[in-house]
Amino acid sequence: MARSPRAVDVPLVLDDSPAPLRHRVADAVVGALRTGRLRPGDTLPSTRSLAAALGVSRGPVVAAYDELAAAGFLRSRAGSGAVVAPGADTAARAGAATHVPETGRVRPPSPEPVPAAPRLDLRPGRPDTSLLDRAAWRRAWRAVGDALPGNDAGEVPRHTHLRRVLADHLRRGRGVVVDPDDLFVVPGVGASLRALPEAFGLVGASVALEDPGYVEAWTAFAAEGVRTHPVPVDADGLDPALLPDGARAVYVTPSHQYPLGARMPVTRRVALLEWARDTGGLVLEDDYDGEFRYDVSPLPALRSLPGAEDHVVYVGTASKLLAPSLRVAWVAAPAHLRDALRVTLESRGLVVNEATGLALAELVTSGALAAHHARASRTYAARRGALVTAVAEHLPGATLEGVDAGLHVVLRLPDDVDDHEVADRCHAAGVAVSPLSAYAVRTSVRGLVLCYAGLPETAADDAVRRLARALAP
Repeated sequence: MARSPRAVDVPLVLDDSPAPLRHRVADAVVGALRTGRLRPGDTLPSTRSLAAALGVSRGPVVAAYDELAAAGFLRSRAGSGAVVAPGADTAARAGAATHVPETGRVRPPSPEPVPAAPRLDLRPGRPDTSLLDRAAWRRAWRAVGDALPGNDAGEVPRHTHLRRVLADHLRRGRGVVVDPDDLFVVPGVGASLRALPEAFGLVGASVALEDPGYVEAWTAFAAEGVRTHPVPVDADGLDPALLPDGARAVYVTPSHQYPLGARMPVTRRVALLEWARDTGGLVLEDDYDGEFRYDVSPLPALRSLPGAEDHVVYVGTASKLLAPSLRVAWVAAPAHLRDALRVTLESRGLVVNEATGLALAELVTSGALAAHHARASRTYAARRGALVTAVAEHLPGATLEGVDAGLHVVLRLPDDVDDHEVADRCHAAGVAVSPLSAYAVRTSVRGLVLCYAGLPETAADDAVRRLARALAP
């Protein structure tokens, strides 16, 4: 049996906030519902009576009732005034309101204290984007404005122009001869690695990876159902003689092994290609920073070897050369795997937007990318030299690896040292570094991975002094 409406005389208390009066009246009614002083079926006082009781003009009270009715807290009945709607008390206790609090009216909760950022960040994977020529960057994006976007929501950007200029860039810079139709533009290396197992039939198969190696590759393959098999690396990178029987593919970073920095010699490259020919396996070559080499000329990519085009999947990226946030990488697949890779990439939505592709193509064709590469190479070489000199002075006897290429070096530590603990002490000393053991699966390695790309020459001495203090007994 429905409860008969009862006239209520609830003393409403208005808060002293600077919010509009109509909001304060509405909030007072909702507060009474929340505490149970008002219940569904109760009849509220007339707007005139409530205005008199509150000592305010009638207009804001009328507006408050309208606001409460619009939100569903009240129902208006002809001749009966405003009645509390069924469920209004439940909604009030759940935190429902009639309006959005005005910005600045409600005091936000005190934020959790944020740890102080380290003064110097030497963690790997961080090129110095301030080296980009801002004028060339702006010109590239202005050129994008001349191209109208397509109007087909289902059309996948083909990046015809970008693939053509990338093919020429790879031929000149990395010795890779590839048909533009065999190139795929993808949103980052990690995205492409997730797609490769499905595209190449590697789900459930055994894939060999370098140990220590690129953690994102391990994570991507494992997430896709690949049986990963660690292969230890040495001063020459991965040894093809150690590849396990039954492996269907091997993931390598031959130009600059990640993270130890070894360069795979031509003998091992040829042996790796012979393994692929003999077994029908695939070599997944990640050429993540092959453009940067200082003391000697860079070796051409593994994909450049005669016959490699049928067995090597080449992965390159703009993340080290330009910026990780650009999220552009490319994959050169063997011709017989091209269609399978295209279907997988498109079905997963792994595409780069058209504007970004056009801007990158403009950077290449205008010569701005080549100029940036030359400028960045000179800068990184000088910063590397400053870091190496400072280590020799403040950490005599320390062993550095991977010095002749890339954007980082490895400072080796004794096997009985906890490099995670050392990395924490370095962070406390104001220098962020990465522990080498974090990249290992079965291999026992200890050390610190130090990226010098963003370390000014003038700051190298201070950085190494801090490292030395953290490493002190």
